[in-house]
Amino acid sequence: MASTVLVVTALEDVTADWVIAALNERQVPVVRVDPADVGPALSFGFRIGPDVPAWGGRLCTASREVELGEVAAVYYRRPTPYGDRFSALPEQQRKFAAIEARHGLGGVLNHLAGARYVNHPSAVASADFKPAQLQRFTELGLAIPPTLVTNDIEAARKFAADHEHIICKTFRGLPPGDDGYAGAIWAQRVKPEHFDASLAVTAHLFQAEIPKTGDVRVTVVGSRVFAQQVAAPDGALDWRRGDWNQLLHTPITLPAPIETAVHRYLASFGLVFGCFDFALTGDGDAPEHWTAIECNPNGQWGWLPDAPAITEAFAELLSTKGEG
Repeated sequence: MASTVLVVTALEDVTADWVIAALNERQVPVVRVDPADVGPALSFGFRIGPDVPAWGGRLCTASREVELGEVAAVYYRRPTPYGDRFSALPEQQRKFAAIEARHGLGGVLNHLAGARYVNHPSAVASADFKPAQLQRFTELGLAIPPTLVTNDIEAARKFAADHEHIICKTFRGLPPGDDGYAGAIWAQRVKPEHFDASLAVTAHLFQAEIPKTGDVRVTVVGSRVFAQQVAAPDGALDWRRGDWNQLLHTPITLPAPIETAVHRYLASFGLVFGCFDFALTGDGDAPEHWTAIECNPNGQWGWLPDAPAITEAFAELLSTKGEG
């Protein structure tokens, strides 16, 4: 019976390290692979045909080998982009090699028969768009902030006029610059008098500011739910902007309708794991006090005080036989 867990991630991934350690304690076979290592450090030979209707063959890293039929679960974390492997090649060759590797190696690894994915990369890609998240929240009966996506200055001004305070946030973080380092733009209050013609250059996400009493990070792993109320010592609008080691955490219990909704949300996207952010407008006891902000389908959780319990939840999910 298949029992190996394939961990797909970059070499430096502390979060994956914790899960692998927990799987090792359970004596679950683990093979860690970064697909961007394709080359001498990562070789493979996969076959499929009339007599073998599912992909089979061996995947070999510098230290491990695994037969695809032995893979029971895939923990898809944060692998290195394929393009990084071929950065020394001329642009056309680099793009060609990266595309071929992604569609060849990735095309097989993303379609292992009978394997449970946590989470499947195509499900992550589908659930990674904030507009899709907000619409799904409303479909499930969750409250969301009034939201505008626009590149039209007059639409932005009208939206600002309709709400006492508005904030602007990015859809994604800043990509790496010439120095290789990525950045972040935190949610921030904006005023219509600061709008100018540059707003037309790209899409912007504006939301009415919620008069919140706090923020909650909800981490769902399979059937397990972990919730922490999070506060920045300086009361910042966006708690992510400061020193995460200084954040204040308080365990909180989700109202039953909210817990049901987050499970239904994940199931609707084919996910088994997600990190939800909610804004509270009361003490959190009533469902109407919870406003859904977003869900990261591949979020970080190692910084949370219940990280050890979350680690065990991942190990349990990955080592329990189930459909992908």
